[in-house]
Amino acid sequence: MIYVFDGSLEGLLCAVFEWFERKPGQITLTTEKLYQPDAFNISFQVENDAKKADRVWKALQKKLGKGWLRRFYCCYLSEQPEALTHLFEFSCTIFQNPPGAENNYGNAHVLAVTQLAKKVEREKHRMEAFIRFQQTADGYYYCGIDPDFNVLPLIMGHFKARYADQQWIIYDLKRNYGLHYDLQDVTEIHIPPEDRHRLKKPADNLLSEPEAMYGELWRTYFKSTNIVARKNTKLHVQHVPKRYWKYLTEKH
Repeated sequence: MIYVFDGSLEGLLCAVFEWFERKPGQITLTTEKLYQPDAFNISFQVENDAKKADRVWKALQKKLGKGWLRRFYCCYLSEQPEALTHLFEFSCTIFQNPPGAENNYGNAHVLAVTQLAKKVEREKHRMEAFIRFQQTADGYYYCGIDPDFNVLPLIMGHFKARYADQQWIIYDLKRNYGLHYDLQDVTEIHIPPEDRHRLKKPADNLLSEPEAMYGELWRTYFKSTNIVARKNTKLHVQHVPKRYWKYLTEKH
């Protein structure tokens, strides 16, 4: 049997609920976007139900510590096609076994959830370290990013605390949504398709007058403090991979 759901976290939790409710045996989990009907397999459409999803999540909270709940969420944010199946099977494993099943790294799904979560956490830390804002003419601080994983929900608290006195926007160019902080709350925003071409690199007339000067000042400082004789490109790339250089003012 094939379980088809919408790909959301709520839908995934509902799929777990429906499996325990119906006990259909071995299933294949897929999203509506990827599902292709065929004549040889029976499909079951998983409908989203907040109450069912909440019951499953609360049950997981009773079985798992906060660290594992975060790994579960990070694995989901990886957006990898195999992550959904691993999370589904991981949940079933947790509910079908005595306490401590999450520490059995011989289980392929436990191991996969751990590894995917670790990759997402690493991307989160790199985004927090390498994001550089540009001040726009209307006083906002803006940065466009395209991380490998959907880390905006994870970095929101960091930037809200660190830049509490500035209005800022961080926009995920790959997933077409962003975060807007207005000095009080952080809200999710979406830019209309006709305006998205401006997001990757705002035009000079959209930036504040001092922005170009600050950028040049930082590049000059970086160049003056750099010791050419001690240059170690291999080590530098290990700490700052090249795919993040596009965010760094000193690299332009």
